[in-house]
Amino acid sequence: MTTRSLLLACLIPALAVSGCTGTRNRGLESVHQPVVARTDYVLDLQTAGGSLASGEAQRLQGWLAGLRTGYGDRIAIDDPAAGSRDAVAEIVSGFGLLLADDAPVSAGTVAPGTVRIVVSRMRAHVPGCPDWSRDSSVDYEQNTSSGYGCSTNSNLAAMIANPQDLIRGAGASGMADPMTVYKSIDLFRKAAPSGGGGANVKAESAGGK
Repeated sequence: MTTRSLLLACLIPALAVSGCTGTRNRGLESVHQPVVARTDYVLDLQTAGGSLASGEAQRLQGWLAGLRTGYGDRIAIDDPAAGSRDAVAEIVSGFGLLLADDAPVSAGTVAPGTVRIVVSRMRAHVPGCPDWSRDSSVDYEQNTSSGYGCSTNSNLAAMIANPQDLIRGAGASGMADPMTVYKSIDLFRKAAPSGGGGANVKAESAGGK
């Protein structure tokens, strides 16, 4: 056997083994799926007279602003006396949010004369991406590539406004008004063609007629 034949005989098993290592994607459902992690931020405030103590409202507002609180964040209040809920709800509404009904379990207990504010924030990411661990050119098991699904699912995790929707989905808010949708469609259907008065219809619709 020649030297060239010996080299080929040694390389073929090595290539076969290298093609079997790495991430296995056996189907069209990628193994790279978004993972949602939750972080809870806790702040204890002093209370007085059944509401927040003097200066605590400004402290809470500054804390929420520092966290860049916004859509997707869940804010709850753990107040045994439940006397300061209205004051906290008013501050939270300034960030476009509503107080949640139940507060998550946090470390320690709420001391008498204090109220605990809990901001729960979720983040979605796809671990292990990008993944180039498998050489698909020598795959004899018909796997999809090791990085299959990384791009789509990573973009989904980055773009979703509320990562919790990846777990439970978004339920009905109860604020949908089918008449609003009907009015816009009906206006579009009745509008005159462009060049024949269509601009007048748009002006009337903008005026609320």
